Amino acid sequence: MNGNIGCIITAVIAMKNSRQMLTSILKTTQIGQASIRFALKGSMRPSLRKVLESQLQEYDAIENEVYAIGSQRGWELPEPFTASGIIAAALTRAKFSRSNTDSRIANMMIQSNTKGLIRGLVDLHQFNSNDSQINTVSQKLLDCETANIRQMQQFL
Repeated sequence: MNGNIGCIITAVIAMKNSRQMLTSILKTTQIGQASIRFALKGSMRPSLRKVLESQLQEYDAIENEVYAIGSQRGWELPEPFTASGIIAAALTRAKFSRSNTDSRIANMMIQSNTKGLIRGLVDLHQFNSNDSQINTVSQKLLDCETANIRQMQQFL
């Protein structure tokens, strides 16, 4: 009996509220943006550049939607995660230092999107709310990550 109560308490503590979900979505979009912006500094085929620029616009749109939802609710959301951006850029730089081929860029982007997809799914499972705005923007991010992975596959 005591074990069950502990599990219930742990489950309740692990749940995310709407503001935490928005913050997590924001962080994921900003890491994606930082990675793409850094990747765009390298040389690549025009077709890959066009896909990355399109993905950047999608992340920008989701980020703007997150800030709009936060603003509507009177929430002050964190400014861009510069530390996360620096980390993403450093990881990207390290991965590119060996070679700067389209395949390497696509590989790195697939890995990054996969991490974002996993993080988003974990967050969604920890979000126990019928908040339609948060659920919608969360699903947009998951769809974006999934589409990004598919788009990058052709460049491997």
